[in-house]
Amino acid sequence: MFYKQQGGGPWGGGGGGGGPWGSGGGGNNPWGGRDRSGGGNPPPDLEEMLRRGQDRLRRIMPGGFGSLKGVWLLAAVLLIFWGVSGFYRVQPDEQGVELLFGKYVKTTQPGLNYWFPAPVGEVIRPKVTQTNQVTVGFRGSGNNIREVPQESHILAGDQNIADIQFVVQWRIREAGNFLFNMRDPDQTVKVAAESALREVVGRNPLQAVMTNQRDLIAQQSRELLQSIMDGYNAGITILDLRIQKADPPKEVIDAFNDVQRAKQDEERLRNEALAYRNDIVPRAKGEAARMVQNATAEKEKLVKEAEGQAARFTAFYQTYVANKDITQRRMYLETMQEILSKSQKIIIDESGKGSGVVPYLPLPEIGKRITPPAPPGGAQ
Repeated sequence: MFYKQQGGGPWGGGGGGGGPWGSGGGGNNPWGGRDRSGGGNPPPDLEEMLRRGQDRLRRIMPGGFGSLKGVWLLAAVLLIFWGVSGFYRVQPDEQGVELLFGKYVKTTQPGLNYWFPAPVGEVIRPKVTQTNQVTVGFRGSGNNIREVPQESHILAGDQNIADIQFVVQWRIREAGNFLFNMRDPDQTVKVAAESALREVVGRNPLQAVMTNQRDLIAQQSRELLQSIMDGYNAGITILDLRIQKADPPKEVIDAFNDVQRAKQDEERLRNEALAYRNDIVPRAKGEAARMVQNATAEKEKLVKEAEGQAARFTAFYQTYVANKDITQRRMYLETMQEILSKSQKIIIDESGKGSGVVPYLPLPEIGKRITPPAPPGGAQ
């Protein structure tokens, strides 16, 4: 309760209405030497404000703060504020993990949620859309890469050593399992990825790891790593496992390159031989097929001619049997026609016998003396 003395402030200062900060003409106040009745806005009166606040509290709680009603009212107000503080919002890139007295209870999705306020409950909201990356066999990036041989040297299926560097990308899938089932997620993913790749590479020869089976090995390693993480109930999704480098160790890489060049030369010569064989063999087969076809055609021709002659002889014979005289005469005439058409002939008139002159007509010599006709166009 505030008391105001007559003729001075609460500190009992001198007359004339001076404040506690010194003397001054009537009407001085603690914030300066200006009178309240003067111009400008005067500062608030703290005593008046405190007095009004106390009056309001007395009207609400006639018995004061020390009464039972006041205690219950204050406890109710504090309880309401404590309960309202249990509302929380989970962002789209987060998951909410609710704890009760430090024990994991459940996982909530993005949006407005409610859980017991502290210290009874607690909410952890990790980022679940962030892509995390683990490198195995090397550290750093760009030109500042440092190799880690104890991680990158892997034994292949043909007892050769491969120098492999790879990158694993992963993301949180279930925040509750991720937070409470693994102590060191990055180290766990790295060790499991190294183990998975060693198992897959150990089933393949070095040549396959370095060349045509590289992507397949990476895919199989990623699937095996995902199964390992699921077995741990880690709440992690393996997005990608990408092999950055797959070479022999530095100590033997020159000898290995020589071997590879020799194998490439061998493969080139083999391909050239196969190309020559593929060119000459079909041509030889084609020539053989052509000769066989010609021989078959000649055989068919001779057979058909023989069959035709036999049929013609049979027809002649049948005609001869039916009409022997006519057939003999026709055969005689045909034979004489064929013979005489190719020989020189002399015609003698039988009626000139006994005259002493041989009637001779030299037909061949006459034919030779006949001048051939002039060529068309008047050529000389």
